[in-house]
Amino acid sequence: MAVVLIAGGTGLIGQLLSGMLSEKGYEVVILTRKIRSSDNKFLQALWNPQNGTIDLEAIKKADYIVNLAGEGVAKKRWTKKNKQEIANSRVKSTQLIVNTLTNTPNKVQAVIQASAMGWYGDDSLLPEGVTAFSEEMPAAGGFFGETCSAWEKSAEPLADIGKRLVILRIGLVLSRAGGALKEFVKPLKAGFAGILGNGAQVQSWIHIRDLCRMFIYAIEHNRMAGVYNAAAPQPVSNRVLVTSLAESLKGSFYLPLYIPSFLLKVMLGQMSEELLKSITLNCNKIRNAGFQFVFPSLESAIKELTGGKSKAIA
Repeated sequence: MAVVLIAGGTGLIGQLLSGMLSEKGYEVVILTRKIRSSDNKFLQALWNPQNGTIDLEAIKKADYIVNLAGEGVAKKRWTKKNKQEIANSRVKSTQLIVNTLTNTPNKVQAVIQASAMGWYGDDSLLPEGVTAFSEEMPAAGGFFGETCSAWEKSAEPLADIGKRLVILRIGLVLSRAGGALKEFVKPLKAGFAGILGNGAQVQSWIHIRDLCRMFIYAIEHNRMAGVYNAAAPQPVSNRVLVTSLAESLKGSFYLPLYIPSFLLKVMLGQMSEELLKSITLNCNKIRNAGFQFVFPSLESAIKELTGGKSKAIA
């Protein structure tokens, strides 16, 4: 039984991934800053990226490491301090894993590292004639681009010490358990489909089950290495995403509500800029590696997530 050590295993993605790995026969160990006595489904091991401490026995036991660690970007309004915490939580956790694997005897075969589509910035940065971002394109400037760049760079030494490194640049994750979908559903409870700005911005999304399957695929296919875009093959505009969700949950009994950009700026500050960006990801590389999406279209994803009933994600 192979052992998978998951950093960030208590988060939205980590919880589902842990269960899916367990169902496939893997032994899962969760790296956590606090042992939760109520959560005894999986083994837990202590670490603290800020202090640079980690359970070395857990590292020695692991065959694979999945690194999902990082502060949520939408938990609170961005300040200079908060943005630094978001960046540090990603970089320091990765550096701790790298340093530990470098200096501790271990049998880890591969590290599957999370990153984000924020690496690319807005579609306006695409070269002329190019319609989507592919993995070889450079990081954008700004907070997200610089954070993703530092995040990925901190993982690069893993390849130098002989570890197979796979980095997944993750799009907008759709899950009934939380995240963006929950926020889109909130105004629907009052009969409104909340469209951000003019709604024309493209959103590259992925169903959470496909994302977890992608992490598992990266573990199990040792020819995979390097960076892959983790997004479904059919990105859509914010307007299409929100109204498709509304139609699934409400039929025709909803009203489109356009939330002006200036109002988003007042409510969310700099974070609003990320919500209004158009980011179109090319997923050909992961598909060429043999990965097949169960939910390639928004229609198939929403159908599974909602079952046509609002209570499915309420």
